[in-house]
Amino acid sequence: RIAAIMVSLILTLIVLASIIYFMVDQIAGFFEDLPTINKRLDELSTILQKWIRETFNVTIRKQNQYWSDTLVKMRASGTNIIGTTVVSLTQAISYLVLLPIYTFLVLYYRDMIRKFLEEVFTDSKESQVKDILHESQAVSQSYILGLMIEMMLVFALNAAGFLIIGIKYPIFLALVAALLNLIPYIGMLVANIFCMVITLISCEVILLGDVLWVGIVLAVVQFIDNNFLMPMIVGSKVRINALATIVGVLVGGALCGVPGMFLSIPGLAILKVIFDRVTGLKPFGMLLGDEHFVDKRKKLRLKKIIPDAKS
Repeated sequence: RIAAIMVSLILTLIVLASIIYFMVDQIAGFFEDLPTINKRLDELSTILQKWIRETFNVTIRKQNQYWSDTLVKMRASGTNIIGTTVVSLTQAISYLVLLPIYTFLVLYYRDMIRKFLEEVFTDSKESQVKDILHESQAVSQSYILGLMIEMMLVFALNAAGFLIIGIKYPIFLALVAALLNLIPYIGMLVANIFCMVITLISCEVILLGDVLWVGIVLAVVQFIDNNFLMPMIVGSKVRINALATIVGVLVGGALCGVPGMFLSIPGLAILKVIFDRVTGLKPFGMLLGDEHFVDKRKKLRLKKIIPDAKS
């Protein structure tokens, strides 16, 4: 068992290290062009200031004053930002060190944990608990594996589209968009804004057509992902409605940051499995589900008013 757990952890760490190395390599190439990007930002800032002056009658001097005041306020709160950043980095390092240890111990004692959960309930509930544990395991495995496959396909489609339109940093932007796509709804919105802004500031001349094409590529890939990749790869194991998904992502982000956003959906799916199997909690499972319910009383009233109304 120890050898099997170690092999699983090592393979997982190798995959994560490969993704991080690839990201760092792409980010290094991006930072090499920072002087050119800064110059481009100055040009765009000048164009934006002229547009604001012509549109809203705000002089460039006043705009610079507003910007200077904002910088002063940001510097005033710089100590708090630095302190928060140090704490965040410390927590991230502790997670990287402790998470493999926690994972090893949970896998090593998983039979004991499962037996504990079975023994907590009465004999009449033992079979129900076993079914819930088995289905929860199937749901989480199906979702995580499907999500990894989906991420690789989305990355390949993004990269192909960006290479075809010929923008700068196509692989880097495709990887960022694929990773952000793992966060439902919110992630793809952030990816669109980020990729379009980077494309705008990295162009040697203003080419709004390239920015528009980036948005089109991401929209097409998102359409393919939502209607074909996600249903076929992840399947119907995880059927959570949009409202519960967004609330779950926000709560997961508030509790555990970015990792909480990634894990919120399988967590909700496991909760739905539990809710659907426990009699008193079935309404909560209905609230999380993606099924569409029709009020039968409304249908009967409609049929009385319009006899030929279709159900």
